[in-house]
Amino acid sequence: MRDFQLPGRSTVLATEGMCATSHPLAAQAALRILQDGGNAVDAAIAGAVLLGFAEPQSCGIGGDCFVLLKPAGEERIIALNGSGRAPAGLSAADLRHRGVATISTESIESVTVPGAVDALCRLSADWGRAGLGASLAPAIHYADAGVPVAARVAFDWPEAEDRLSGAARAYYLDQGKALRVGQIFRSPGQAEVLRRIAREGRAGFYEGAVAADMVASLRAAGGCHTEADFAATACAYCDPVSGDYRGHELVEHPPNGQGATAILMLNILSHFDLPSLDPMGVERAHLEAEATKLAYDARDRFIADPDHTTRLGHMLAPETAARLAALINPAKAMDLVSSRTEAVHRDTVYITVVDRDRMAVSLIYSTYWGFGSGIASEKFGILFQNRGAGFTLTEGHPNEAGGGKRPMHTIIPGMVRRNGRVLMPFGVMGGAYQPTGHVRFLTNHLDHGLDLQQALDAPRAFAVDGALKLERGYDAAAAARLEEMGHKVIRADEPLGGGQAIRIEDSGVLIGASDPRKDGCALGY
Repeated sequence: MRDFQLPGRSTVLATEGMCATSHPLAAQAALRILQDGGNAVDAAIAGAVLLGFAEPQSCGIGGDCFVLLKPAGEERIIALNGSGRAPAGLSAADLRHRGVATISTESIESVTVPGAVDALCRLSADWGRAGLGASLAPAIHYADAGVPVAARVAFDWPEAEDRLSGAARAYYLDQGKALRVGQIFRSPGQAEVLRRIAREGRAGFYEGAVAADMVASLRAAGGCHTEADFAATACAYCDPVSGDYRGHELVEHPPNGQGATAILMLNILSHFDLPSLDPMGVERAHLEAEATKLAYDARDRFIADPDHTTRLGHMLAPETAARLAALINPAKAMDLVSSRTEAVHRDTVYITVVDRDRMAVSLIYSTYWGFGSGIASEKFGILFQNRGAGFTLTEGHPNEAGGGKRPMHTIIPGMVRRNGRVLMPFGVMGGAYQPTGHVRFLTNHLDHGLDLQQALDAPRAFAVDGALKLERGYDAAAAARLEEMGHKVIRADEPLGGGQAIRIEDSGVLIGASDPRKDGCALGY
């Protein structure tokens, strides 16, 4: 139990239904859908699409999503890949010939075709109850009426001043400046797009005037995107990947997401006695950092478009984890830097919903970097993601850029099963941090007995770019000790990720939590 004399908040308890996400308006909209008779899929779509206007720096209909779904009355978990592909005309060989070494985050080559709308339409048609129009109604209302900019959103918005270009500057800045707390953000053009999707389904986005606007805008910026690329967009159901950890099964979305990295990390850490360590101590942070280095190195070698990933079994094999665990010195940091370094992005949203029938949804939705590529469509103001920056230009690599391919993705929804029963949908945002975030949250909860809110609140560390980032929850003495162990310690200049979770108790009680690093909350009824 937490100390009620110190800052913090309690977990949220309910019985009929619950939503946890990063903005209260989205949580409220999702809960209302449940109370009006919709199911968890209807509610998750409602909350997620609304988040594109409550947190436009993080997500939007120009982005991608991944979903894990537990159907009502079942314990199986279904994965839905809503990530888009590179345009057919993209060629790594051509880029190398032009002297390009990497696909930059503001380049037109970074823009992959948005996949989220197709996935959300499919999800609604296959699993929803209320209909797509009902799910999109809250987002349409707020896109027209506007959303007051929340504190965390305002903290993130200033990066838009440098990253946005062309039409995006008019849509997402106020006279060239970031919006501040309490200013109203509106997007009537995207409200019209959502009305078309509500009427016509995916065709309202991937065909006709909306697709023409997106393609014309991308081609004007030098892209090779075509209307055929948009029309061909199709999500795909797939089988999750999973791994056991201390009597629990961590279930992750398969590649092209990086969820297997979290499973490998837990497999490595299972060789150490984490429960005996101080959860906020130096030894735990060190072991997690070393496991991160090793697991991310494997990620960079093996994770790509599932049509091109061939060694996932090797990555998840117990023997692989055992060999990697043997490389860890509990007292000294190794000199290993991932070959593919990447920022800790704060620009993703996560939503989880559980309804009265115990359908559970774990959905993550993103335009990748803050405000995606910084490029928006001229007529409707749809901001394009820059997921193509997740490709490599190394010839022959499974994640080599190419026409029609899906890049390696950082966003990963999670679920936990115990004894065959789904126990908890959860997610932790933060770009490259996400596998480490999954591991930190789960080990906080499973190994150290922290409740869901405490497990999210606790300070975080992340081994990235040859350094160990520490949040301010680690004091100077801990930082000094980690330096002595060989880590190059730097203080994180922003929070590491954000997260939400809902635990489904045998008693029928739902327990929800939402990360204080974001503006959101868990709400139930």
